[in-house]
Amino acid sequence: MEIRVLRYFLAVARKGSITAAANYLHLTQPTLSRQLKDLEEELGQTLLIRKSHRVTLTPEGMLLRKRAEEIIAMVDKTQSEFVSLGNTVSGNVYIGGGETRVMGEIAAVIRDIQAAFPTIHFHLHSGNAQDVTERLDKGLLDFGVLIQPADLSRYQSLQLKGKDQWGVLMPKDSPLAAKKAIYKKDLLDLPLICSRQAIARHISDNAFSHWFGEDFERLNIVSTFNLIYNAALLVEAGAGYAISLDGLTDTSRDSALCFRPLSPRLESRLAIVWKKDQVFSPAAQLFLDRITDLYQSGSTDS
Repeated sequence: MEIRVLRYFLAVARKGSITAAANYLHLTQPTLSRQLKDLEEELGQTLLIRKSHRVTLTPEGMLLRKRAEEIIAMVDKTQSEFVSLGNTVSGNVYIGGGETRVMGEIAAVIRDIQAAFPTIHFHLHSGNAQDVTERLDKGLLDFGVLIQPADLSRYQSLQLKGKDQWGVLMPKDSPLAAKKAIYKKDLLDLPLICSRQAIARHISDNAFSHWFGEDFERLNIVSTFNLIYNAALLVEAGAGYAISLDGLTDTSRDSALCFRPLSPRLESRLAIVWKKDQVFSPAAQLFLDRITDLYQSGSTDS
């Protein structure tokens, strides 16, 4: 498989039309069609279902799209790293993590680096721990920010200073809003909206399920989410109560929502991680050096 042809395939998958993709790629339609047919013959699989004016992906095509996106991302990242190997520190740094206020600590480091090295660019990817570590292991990310507890044994890591507090996001007119804190018994009969990480089956790796204890399976979890913004819309619509970290959603006076902490208090620390024996680009190494200077006292080398 050629990288060029994978880019062609992705263009068709995104445009949903060979004609539109050919125009975008500045190719003739017969040329693009031939390239796609050759790719299908090379793989021994039908990738596209061709209709009069549109194309859709077969299951094999959807698998190739996922793999092609990963391959192209890695190629682009590698090219960027080699371009940055000059005398001037420049290039791209890729960081993944969940939604957390503690990312503000990393944002401050990014601000200072960009002020001194304006040709360094940072790319943030939002996702849960499984998504972040998967992309980290594949080399698509330089660093990941993981909410504790998490398995750090495969990585080098630095523990960040801040903590996140767990609680419940709810409408201000909810009867529970009159409480200063939410207890386990308050949650048992509620329709709950939880992050996929919060309902992980492995209690030892899950702060919320560990906090709740043996009755965790009795909870009425009606929805799951990956990003809190969408969960907040469900809460505002009256679809349930979201288990969330504090400070991620607007709960100001003008908001229809409020946040109440869990009791006993539940907090999570965070760690920034990277692969062992990782060879960084100059830009990523500079970021690591700055982060290490700030957090050296709390560093770990797992």
